Amino acid sequence: MMKIFFNTLLILSFFSAVSAENHLKFFVESALKNNLKLNAERKNQKSIKENINISRSEFLPSISLSSDQISSQSTNRTNQSGSNLSDTNLDTETTSITIDQKIFQGFKGYNTLKRSELEVKQSDLKLKQAEQQTILDAVSVYFDLKFKTKNEEFNLSNVNLFERQVESDSARLQKGEITLTDLAQSESSLAGANAKLIKAKTELQSSKINFERIIREKAPNSIISSERVEIELPRTLEDAIEVSKLNNTDLLIAKLDYQIAEKDLSIEKAKLSPSASINYSKSENKDYSTTVDELDEEKVKATITWPIIKGGKNISSIKKSHLKKQRSLLLSEDAENKAISDTTNVWSTYQSLESVLIATEAQLKAAEIANEGITLEYDSGNTRTTLEVIQSRSLLLDARIAFAKAERDFIISKFELAFQLGTLSLNSINSL
Repeated sequence: MMKIFFNTLLILSFFSAVSAENHLKFFVESALKNNLKLNAERKNQKSIKENINISRSEFLPSISLSSDQISSQSTNRTNQSGSNLSDTNLDTETTSITIDQKIFQGFKGYNTLKRSELEVKQSDLKLKQAEQQTILDAVSVYFDLKFKTKNEEFNLSNVNLFERQVESDSARLQKGEITLTDLAQSESSLAGANAKLIKAKTELQSSKINFERIIREKAPNSIISSERVEIELPRTLEDAIEVSKLNNTDLLIAKLDYQIAEKDLSIEKAKLSPSASINYSKSENKDYSTTVDELDEEKVKATITWPIIKGGKNISSIKKSHLKKQRSLLLSEDAENKAISDTTNVWSTYQSLESVLIATEAQLKAAEIANEGITLEYDSGNTRTTLEVIQSRSLLLDARIAFAKAERDFIISKFELAFQLGTLSLNSINSL
């Protein structure tokens, strides 16, 4: 008895694992881990973070060590006979160490460091945006694959129904219950159903290719049909706009562009300020020409530099940075207006698709009831014609596809809204 119990647990755990691997969150996690564009953005973020260390190095002393060794021999002839020759040997060695420390740069170093920190914040936002885009793309291909799979199933079922109808109509024709025209209508409908099935298979294959490109996993043969996904969203458009102002990544990136432009202007202004530095050097000189002579030397030098005129270059650089700052401010204001406008549009689409979903669901229920009634009346030999049955099945197929498409579009619109708001994340996905 216990053996049966444990075997049952193993079987259940196996199917649970299989189910988990078909789960939305599993595929989204895979996309976040393996997506090539996203991984490239992660590398870029790491490289930008190194700018902080580069900027900090400006506050630290620089140390250099050098060593020179000179060996030379010269001969001096005083007459044409070659007599009175004198040889001169030179053999010296010099070793020196130099330490430079910047004392003041008109806050250039400080503003450069702050600029680097802003760039890191911006790279974090760009990475977040890339992650959100990856999640949205993963969700889109997941539910598109789910829809295309259903679409193929619906069309395959439709083909099977028409095949059975053609067989049934052939037998009824032999009995004289229907005409040859009725059979021809059924055969024509079967041919049309096969054409739709071929198209559905092609679309499914294309969907699988897109799925594998985004997810970086092999597309499953089936997707959990009963899975429902809920995502937290604002209750009103006004709330959505306020959330977008706080979290929309395009808007936040544009605001950081303005702050970076401010630091660029400060850096250019700092170039007109005096700078001060201190230099320490120590050298050791040895002369091996005759006897070993040593000369040690230590120097400490303080330098103050104040640029006055650079042919107008410094003034033009400040003007250029000031114009860039003004441009960034205008773009930041435009980004806020765009965030509000895009949020309104996406919200409207989300609301509209919800209404479409409700309408197509009602349409599907009506088409199912109508098709069931017409089919029963036709099979019982009542007044329903072959054409009426064909039309009824066509309407039912269209209703099923329309409802499945409306489900896909509505779910994706939720994620598109969350992406627009800047709140989309793996944790925001609740699969039921």
